[in-house]
Amino acid sequence: MPKSAIDRQGRSDATRSRILDAAARLFKDKGFAATSLRDIAATANMKAGSLYYHFDSKEDIVAEVLDLGIRHVLDAVESAIADLPGDADSRRKIETAIATHLEALLAHGDYTSANIRIFGQVPAQVQKRNMAVRNAYKTLWLGLFEQAQADGTIRQDVDLKVLMLFLLGALNSPVEWYRSDRLPIVKLARLLTSYTLDGAARPIRGGRAGLRRRPAYSDVSCLIS
Repeated sequence: MPKSAIDRQGRSDATRSRILDAAARLFKDKGFAATSLRDIAATANMKAGSLYYHFDSKEDIVAEVLDLGIRHVLDAVESAIADLPGDADSRRKIETAIATHLEALLAHGDYTSANIRIFGQVPAQVQKRNMAVRNAYKTLWLGLFEQAQADGTIRQDVDLKVLMLFLLGALNSPVEWYRSDRLPIVKLARLLTSYTLDGAARPIRGGRAGLRRRPAYSDVSCLIS
């Protein structure tokens, strides 16, 4: 490719990123419906008509913002787990995944916060497009929990889907309250790992803390859409 073409592509990519950054910030702060293409263009310091050179519509922009909000986290967690030694046990993998999720979540705050805030506001076709990466991330966590259940780190009677949804909800909440000067991510990850795998109940003499008879229904995940 000629240098001039490479330079044009580089400028186009930079502009596209500037648009997405502006959109993510506005979606996070104002929501989907209240954010207009004119708002996005003004925040990105460009004319509204110029947006159409890069995106077909606001729905096209928000779809990419949503994908990136999860993709940043998914890629980081997959890479961190892959970098662990081959003999890393399931607890270390889960703690590494928790810490990396938190780091990526906070590093890409506008995208991840927008994803958390507006997913329920966007059109159904945008939600459907975003489900592929969402499901890929859920599958990653279920795989970690299945390994932990197989080796005895997680009890056999634990519903792994419910545990996964519970933990991801907890991991996404720090975008609203986390302050690095009060609680380092490494310590927060260690605490969340302990609460997830060890529980918060007082030890029961002669038994495990938190061990209770299972509900009458066999799969509580059926209660979650």
